[in-house]
Amino acid sequence: MIQSLVAIFLASILTENYVLSKFLGVCPFLGVSKNVNTATGMSVAVTFVMVLATAVTWSIHMYILEPNGFAYLQTIVFILIIAALVQLVEIVLKKYIPSLYSSLGIYLPLITTNCAVLGVTMLVIERGAADASFGYLQSLVNAFGSGVGFLVAMVLFAGIREKMEHSDIPETMKGLPITLVAAAIVAVSFLGFQGIVDGMLGGVK
Repeated sequence: MIQSLVAIFLASILTENYVLSKFLGVCPFLGVSKNVNTATGMSVAVTFVMVLATAVTWSIHMYILEPNGFAYLQTIVFILIIAALVQLVEIVLKKYIPSLYSSLGIYLPLITTNCAVLGVTMLVIERGAADASFGYLQSLVNAFGSGVGFLVAMVLFAGIREKMEHSDIPETMKGLPITLVAAAIVAVSFLGFQGIVDGMLGGVK
């Protein structure tokens, strides 16, 4: 059981990273990764929303929507729940961490439309339908791992972009071109973890 949860957690961070593997949440990945501190704050907020949203949406889907034949409303209901949670995070940050609230700017309310958050909540339902052993606890671990994976990707890329600010980059590559090239290299580097996680998952089976 423990090994299975660890495998799910590591896979969510390394080989099934929502940004670098599934290419979800690319907008904040590119927009808020210019500074490590801002990237960290954004990632913590996204992780909190991911876990809490998964906890709420999984229960609502399994005990309200699915039994009553309202599964087709899943997307709308999930988006409303995520929007409410983002509002909660925004209020808390504005009151207790105003500097982070100001630095995140427009990207904070945009967590509502961050497809990585919606993707986590919907894909754990889909995975649970395909695998009966993937239940509520596994979904929460997956959501937390996905949030940590988002954090790793953001902080790693923010560090690279800060280094690039002081690098001698050809004029034609400055700005978005070198940013996309760097993002692609980071994504490819994560493929090296595939064998490790596959080995753990093989051990679980």
